[in-house]
Amino acid sequence: METSRKAIILITGIMASGKSTVAQLLAERLDRSVHLRGDVFRKMIVNDRREVRPDAGQTELEQLSLRYRLTAQAADAYFAAGFNVVVQDVVIGRMLQDFVSYVHSRPFYVVVLNPDPSVVAQREAGRAKKGYGDWTVEGLHEVLLGETPRIGMWLDSSSMTAEQTADEILKSVWEQGVIS
Repeated sequence: METSRKAIILITGIMASGKSTVAQLLAERLDRSVHLRGDVFRKMIVNDRREVRPDAGQTELEQLSLRYRLTAQAADAYFAAGFNVVVQDVVIGRMLQDFVSYVHSRPFYVVVLNPDPSVVAQREAGRAKKGYGDWTVEGLHEVLLGETPRIGMWLDSSSMTAEQTADEILKSVWEQGVIS
């Protein structure tokens, strides 16, 4: 499978859907690659960081938008420097369309990991890092299904390993070109 082409690939989905693992595997399979974790921009805020909760207000959404803009700018900069960029973050709901508009480089592919909520709950229970606090798996999954525009490739990875998921994404990007 050819991995020498250059692209930006966003891997999104709800927490514990496999984004981190799949994004890392993709980055490892691509030439001159970067795994850009959008959440790092949230973590950089030392004072007055606002977490996005189900009842998020304008201030929380403005910080989320800032995080997405910074992530997109970093992705564009790495891409301009000749890198493949695999962006990983929770970008769901109406803000997915915003994120797409922030990324200026092309080709740009969107991949939404959409495993069954029961699989996500199992994954969350089995990992040291806990993503769910104010959110529930079901609540975040409802936002994914009910409010997220159907952009790019939506992949039910419930019965797939992370390696199989990465293979399917690369196949779709390079061979079929169906997820831009």
